[in-house]
Amino acid sequence: MQTTLRTASSPAVREDVQAAIVRLMADYAHALDDDELESWPDFFTDDGTYRLTTRENVAAGLPVGIIHCEGRGMLRDRIAALRTANIFEPHCYTHVLGPSRVAAVGDGIWRVRSNFSVYRTFESGESRLYGVGKYLDIVHAQGDGPRLRERVVVLDSRCVDVLTVIPL
Repeated sequence: MQTTLRTASSPAVREDVQAAIVRLMADYAHALDDDELESWPDFFTDDGTYRLTTRENVAAGLPVGIIHCEGRGMLRDRIAALRTANIFEPHCYTHVLGPSRVAAVGDGIWRVRSNFSVYRTFESGESRLYGVGKYLDIVHAQGDGPRLRERVVVLDSRCVDVLTVIPL
């Protein structure tokens, strides 16, 4: 007998699906935290999109984000530029994720919301809260596991650090 999980208004989500999506979220955060940035595009479908925006922009219905990447090629280009062209103070991130809420949308497609906070640590050893917000994701089943078809990173604050180079 398959155990299922429900959100208030969505069809049941199988426990194994929920676990696979939670694993995707954790693996994504760990890859960024461990500076495995070249693997970042692999968390997305070939046509996956990544957008960084603010809660204020979402509330106002403004579609333009701070960062917008469409497709794995653009995601790879972003990392290549970060590694070779961008100049910024060395630092690392630590993601803290809240529980993910998963809702079935259709066959092999899920809508996922996960709250996050990200801390940034500089070479000096100083750590600061960098960003707080939520991931609004569309996850698609692939043969080798779930992948992000769309990730919208919604920051709670409209005050965005100019050092937004590493994906969140």
